[in-house]
Amino acid sequence: MHAASRLCLVLGASIVPVLLVSEAGAQGTYQAHVGHVMEGFPGAPDGAALLSVAQEDAAVAAQHAELAGGEQTNLDPMVQHAQHVLHALDPSAAENGPGSGFGVGPAADAIAEHIELAAGADGAPEPVVTHSAHVATAARAVSERSAEMVEVANSIIEASDYSVAYPLVQQLQELAGQLVAGADASGDGEIGLDEGGLELVETHMGLMSSAALAQ
Repeated sequence: MHAASRLCLVLGASIVPVLLVSEAGAQGTYQAHVGHVMEGFPGAPDGAALLSVAQEDAAVAAQHAELAGGEQTNLDPMVQHAQHVLHALDPSAAENGPGSGFGVGPAADAIAEHIELAAGADGAPEPVVTHSAHVATAARAVSERSAEMVEVANSIIEASDYSVAYPLVQQLQELAGQLVAGADASGDGEIGLDEGGLELVETHMGLMSSAALAQ
Protein backbone atom coordinates (compact mmCIF):
# COMPACT_ATOMS: atom_id res chain seq x y z
CA MET A 1 0.00 0.00 0.00
CA HIS A 2 1.32 3.45 -0.88
CA ALA A 3 2.03 5.96 1.91
CA ALA A 4 -0.69 8.30 0.62
CA SER A 5 -3.25 5.50 0.78
CA ARG A 6 -2.26 4.70 4.36
CA LEU A 7 -2.70 8.35 5.32
CA CYS A 8 -6.20 8.44 3.84
CA LEU A 9 -7.20 5.35 5.78
CA VAL A 10 -6.01 6.85 9.06
CA LEU A 11 -7.72 10.19 8.52
CA GLY A 12 -10.91 8.89 7.01
CA ALA A 13 -11.55 5.63 8.81
CA SER A 14 -13.71 6.85 11.68
CA ILE A 15 -15.45 9.66 9.79
CA VAL A 16 -16.88 8.25 6.63
CA PRO A 17 -15.51 4.69 6.45
CA VAL A 18 -17.86 3.71 3.66
CA LEU A 19 -16.27 6.33 1.41
CA LEU A 20 -13.06 4.34 1.54
CA VAL A 21 -14.97 1.30 0.34
CA SER A 22 -17.26 2.80 -2.27
CA GLU A 23 -14.53 5.06 -3.69
CA ALA A 24 -11.57 2.73 -3.14
CA GLY A 25 -9.87 3.77 -6.34
CA ALA A 26 -10.30 7.52 -5.84
CA GLN A 27 -7.58 9.86 -4.77
CA GLY A 28 -7.50 10.45 -1.03
CA THR A 29 -7.37 14.22 -0.79
CA TYR A 30 -11.04 14.59 0.06
CA GLN A 31 -10.75 12.12 2.96
CA ALA A 32 -7.86 14.14 4.36
CA HIS A 33 -9.87 17.37 4.33
CA VAL A 34 -12.93 15.70 5.86
CA GLY A 35 -10.54 14.34 8.49
CA HIS A 36 -9.28 17.84 9.22
CA VAL A 37 -12.81 18.87 10.14
CA MET A 38 -13.75 15.80 12.17
CA GLU A 39 -10.64 13.92 13.25
CA GLY A 40 -7.60 16.16 13.53
CA PHE A 41 -5.88 19.19 12.05
CA PRO A 42 -2.11 19.67 12.35
CA GLY A 43 -2.39 23.42 12.99
CA ALA A 44 -4.91 23.08 15.83
CA PRO A 45 -3.98 22.78 19.52
CA ASP A 46 -2.88 19.21 20.20
CA GLY A 47 -3.81 18.38 16.61
CA ALA A 48 -7.52 18.43 17.49
CA ALA A 49 -10.29 18.37 14.89
CA LEU A 50 -11.42 21.78 13.67
CA LEU A 51 -15.04 21.16 14.68
CA SER A 52 -13.99 20.11 18.17
CA VAL A 53 -11.85 23.24 18.55
CA ALA A 54 -14.73 25.45 17.44
CA GLN A 55 -17.14 23.73 19.84
CA GLU A 56 -14.78 23.95 22.81
CA ASP A 57 -13.94 27.61 22.22
CA ALA A 58 -17.64 28.40 21.74
CA ALA A 59 -18.32 26.83 25.14
CA VAL A 60 -15.59 28.98 26.72
CA ALA A 61 -17.00 32.10 25.07
CA ALA A 62 -20.51 31.30 26.33
CA GLN A 63 -19.24 30.61 29.85
CA HIS A 64 -17.42 33.91 30.12
CA ALA A 65 -20.26 35.84 28.52
CA GLU A 66 -22.45 34.56 31.36
CA LEU A 67 -19.81 35.39 33.97
CA ALA A 68 -19.56 38.91 32.56
CA GLY A 69 -23.13 39.52 33.69
CA GLY A 70 -22.65 38.23 37.22
CA GLU A 71 -22.49 41.71 38.75
CA GLN A 72 -24.81 44.08 36.95
CA THR A 73 -23.41 47.21 38.59
CA ASN A 74 -19.70 46.35 38.47
CA LEU A 75 -17.83 47.22 35.30
CA ASP A 76 -14.57 45.44 36.16
CA PRO A 77 -15.78 41.81 35.81
CA MET A 78 -17.69 42.75 32.67
CA VAL A 79 -14.46 43.97 31.09
CA GLN A 80 -12.41 41.05 32.40
CA HIS A 81 -14.76 38.41 31.07
CA ALA A 82 -15.32 40.26 27.79
CA GLN A 83 -11.56 39.97 27.28
CA HIS A 84 -11.81 36.23 27.95
CA VAL A 85 -14.61 35.97 25.42
CA LEU A 86 -12.42 37.76 22.89
CA HIS A 87 -9.62 35.25 23.39
CA ALA A 88 -11.99 32.33 22.84
CA LEU A 89 -13.37 33.91 19.68
CA ASP A 90 -10.15 35.15 18.12
CA PRO A 91 -6.85 35.03 20.03
CA SER A 92 -5.43 37.73 17.78
CA ALA A 93 -7.89 40.10 19.48
CA ALA A 94 -6.76 39.23 23.03
CA GLU A 95 -3.26 38.05 23.86
CA ASN A 96 -4.10 35.93 26.91
CA GLY A 97 -7.17 34.07 28.01
CA PRO A 98 -8.92 30.74 28.63
CA GLY A 99 -9.51 29.81 24.99
CA SER A 100 -7.63 27.14 23.10
CA GLY A 101 -5.48 29.69 21.27
CA PHE A 102 -7.16 28.92 17.94
CA GLY A 103 -10.56 30.62 18.29
CA VAL A 104 -14.12 30.08 17.13
CA GLY A 105 -13.81 32.42 14.14
CA PRO A 106 -10.58 30.99 12.72
CA ALA A 107 -11.81 27.43 13.33
CA ALA A 108 -15.10 28.11 11.55
CA ASP A 109 -13.26 29.70 8.63
CA ALA A 110 -10.95 26.69 8.43
CA ILE A 111 -13.92 24.28 8.48
CA ALA A 112 -15.46 26.08 5.51
CA GLU A 113 -12.15 26.10 3.67
CA HIS A 114 -11.30 22.43 4.18
CA ILE A 115 -14.75 21.05 3.49
CA GLU A 116 -14.82 22.98 0.22
CA LEU A 117 -11.38 21.60 -0.61
CA ALA A 118 -12.80 18.13 0.06
CA ALA A 119 -15.69 18.77 -2.34
CA GLY A 120 -13.34 20.00 -5.05
CA ALA A 121 -10.90 17.13 -4.78
CA ASP A 122 -10.63 14.45 -7.44
CA GLY A 123 -12.86 11.50 -6.66
CA ALA A 124 -15.03 13.28 -4.09
CA PRO A 125 -18.35 11.37 -3.98
CA GLU A 126 -21.70 13.11 -4.37
CA PRO A 127 -22.54 13.23 -0.63
CA VAL A 128 -19.30 15.09 0.06
CA VAL A 129 -19.97 17.55 -2.76
CA THR A 130 -23.59 18.14 -1.70
CA HIS A 131 -23.19 18.42 2.05
CA SER A 132 -19.93 20.34 1.89
CA ALA A 133 -21.89 23.34 0.60
CA HIS A 134 -24.25 23.08 3.57
CA VAL A 135 -21.40 22.72 6.06
CA ALA A 136 -19.50 25.65 4.58
CA THR A 137 -22.55 27.93 4.66
CA ALA A 138 -23.27 27.15 8.31
CA ALA A 139 -19.60 27.49 9.26
CA ARG A 140 -19.42 30.92 7.67
CA ALA A 141 -22.53 31.94 9.61
CA VAL A 142 -20.68 30.94 12.79
CA SER A 143 -17.67 32.99 11.71
CA GLU A 144 -19.84 36.04 11.04
CA ARG A 145 -21.53 35.70 14.43
CA SER A 146 -18.14 35.38 16.08
CA ALA A 147 -16.99 38.58 14.37
CA GLU A 148 -20.14 40.35 15.64
CA MET A 149 -19.35 39.16 19.15
CA VAL A 150 -15.81 40.52 18.87
CA GLU A 151 -17.27 43.95 18.14
CA VAL A 152 -19.66 43.74 21.10
CA ALA A 153 -16.93 42.52 23.46
CA ASN A 154 -14.67 45.37 22.41
CA SER A 155 -17.50 47.82 23.08
CA ILE A 156 -17.84 46.41 26.60
CA ILE A 157 -14.10 46.81 27.17
CA GLU A 158 -14.27 50.41 25.99
CA ALA A 159 -17.38 51.27 28.02
CA SER A 160 -16.93 53.95 30.67
CA ASP A 161 -19.76 52.85 32.93
CA TYR A 162 -21.58 49.66 33.93
CA SER A 163 -24.88 51.11 32.76
CA VAL A 164 -23.49 51.25 29.25
CA ALA A 165 -21.69 47.90 29.45
CA TYR A 166 -24.44 45.71 30.90
CA PRO A 167 -26.86 45.88 27.94
CA LEU A 168 -23.90 44.96 25.75
CA VAL A 169 -23.16 42.01 28.03
CA GLN A 170 -26.73 40.83 27.54
CA GLN A 171 -26.26 41.10 23.77
CA LEU A 172 -23.01 39.17 24.04
CA GLN A 173 -24.76 36.41 26.01
CA GLU A 174 -27.48 36.09 23.39
CA LEU A 175 -24.96 35.85 20.55
CA ALA A 176 -22.86 33.33 22.48
CA GLY A 177 -25.80 30.96 22.65
CA GLN A 178 -26.25 31.29 18.92
CA LEU A 179 -22.72 30.10 18.17
CA VAL A 180 -23.94 26.54 18.67
CA ALA A 181 -27.71 26.70 18.12
CA GLY A 182 -27.86 29.37 15.43
CA ALA A 183 -30.78 31.81 15.29
CA ASP A 184 -33.88 32.42 13.20
CA ALA A 185 -32.81 35.90 12.11
CA SER A 186 -35.30 36.01 9.24
CA GLY A 187 -38.28 35.18 11.47
CA ASP A 188 -39.56 32.48 9.13
CA GLY A 189 -39.76 29.87 11.88
CA GLU A 190 -36.66 27.97 10.78
CA ILE A 191 -32.93 28.27 11.28
CA GLY A 192 -31.49 28.27 7.78
CA LEU A 193 -27.98 27.27 6.89
CA ASP A 194 -26.91 30.90 6.63
CA GLU A 195 -28.33 31.47 10.14
CA GLY A 196 -26.90 28.27 11.56
CA GLY A 197 -24.52 27.40 14.33
CA LEU A 198 -22.10 24.61 15.06
CA GLU A 199 -25.03 22.22 15.56
CA LEU A 200 -25.87 22.53 11.86
CA VAL A 201 -22.22 22.06 10.91
CA GLU A 202 -22.11 18.83 12.90
CA THR A 203 -25.50 17.71 11.57
CA HIS A 204 -24.47 18.05 7.95
CA MET A 205 -21.15 16.35 8.54
CA GLY A 206 -23.21 13.44 9.89
CA LEU A 207 -25.57 13.56 6.92
CA MET A 208 -22.56 13.43 4.64
CA SER A 209 -21.49 10.17 6.23
CA SER A 210 -25.01 8.71 6.29
CA ALA A 211 -25.62 9.53 2.64
CA ALA A 212 -22.34 7.90 1.70
CA LEU A 213 -23.38 4.79 3.65
CA ALA A 214 -26.60 4.58 1.64
CA GLN A 215 -24.77 4.54 -1.70
